[in-house]
Amino acid sequence: MSRTVIDLDDEALEAAAIELGTTTKRDTINAALREITERNRRARALQELRTLVADGAVDVEVLLDKRAYRGGLAEDDRWRHTDEDREP
Repeated sequence: MSRTVIDLDDEALEAAAIELGTTTKRDTINAALREITERNRRARALQELRTLVADGAVDVEVLLDKRAYRGGLAEDDRWRHTDEDREP
């Protein structure tokens, strides 16, 4: 970790600490850096998905079909099982 001396906007830092639930300047700044990086990464992934959908490369209906969610049951078995058959 590097050490840097910078001037900070105290009001913005306090507001960020409240939003992030942090208590120190260091934690607030590090959390904010991680948060913006993750947010931008998610935004890029969403834009890529939108492009794939617009190009017809991804079928949104298949993605939204919860019956096959997380490698669900085989196609023929989906309708035969009840809630009691599923493991907790």
